[in-house]
Amino acid sequence: MALSACGAPDTLTPDLPAATSTPTATATAAPPSTSTPEPTPEPTSAGPSATTDTATPSPTPGPTPTATADDPTSQGVPEAWRGVDVETFDTSRRVVALTFDGGASNIAVASVLGTLDRLDVPATFFVTGAFARTYPASVRAIAAAGHAVGNHSDTHPSFPDSTDEEIRTELARADASISALTGERTAPLFRFPFGDRTPLDIQVVNDAGYIPFRWTVDTLGWQGTDEGITVATVRDRVLDTLQPGQIVLMHVGAHPDDGSTLDADALPGMVGDLRERGYDFVTIPEMLG
Repeated sequence: MALSACGAPDTLTPDLPAATSTPTATATAAPPSTSTPEPTPEPTSAGPSATTDTATPSPTPGPTPTATADDPTSQGVPEAWRGVDVETFDTSRRVVALTFDGGASNIAVASVLGTLDRLDVPATFFVTGAFARTYPASVRAIAAAGHAVGNHSDTHPSFPDSTDEEIRTELARADASISALTGERTAPLFRFPFGDRTPLDIQVVNDAGYIPFRWTVDTLGWQGTDEGITVATVRDRVLDTLQPGQIVLMHVGAHPDDGSTLDADALPGMVGDLRERGYDFVTIPEMLG
């Protein structure tokens, strides 16, 4: 079965110089036209082995809130952070930002949170509004554990195929559903569905108060054992691209066919690998300063 993740195809975009000197991040502006989205959107149902969480299989999109002058998502972002999709933080500190996307099932949430707590590792999560409405207890647990929770759109559509108004609605609905559970607005943390975007998409997202965060490496754990991915593959991909300020993309769902949760399974060893090499862990908000 052909699958897609929140990530793009197995191609790592080379790190480019930081867009500005003010924020310390390595980022890349979107290409004039985006890459072709994966053929199958990320599944939005939990699948037969998903954990229950007082959910409806097909959640109804939440209401679109009205922005106000006191609403941080109506204020835009500093000029220095505009027009880029951050891939790597430009720092000499030996730190890594572990990030987890939630748009399909929540099967690995408990395992991931347990590992992060046991090993005292902070992380950043990007979840969709639909995920928040389907698995509210999971999102509450992520926030209660002290991890940052960002916006991954409401229903995980292709932004290049969406109108500006549709994008704004996706952002607002997701924020309403997520912040109702976490008590915190999701801005400025955002990740594009499928990693696909155009310069105009970034502009619309910036105007809504968000900075998009891409990744330095996609572990490919979402592809599952059916595609030949193993726990060792996940760990090796992170180590092979290791650098100060690395952003790692992982997922909290399970493969819908083989049921594997490779990112969660690889996490304890990955943390050990990185610490053996002298690296510590940070959240994206920490790196924003």
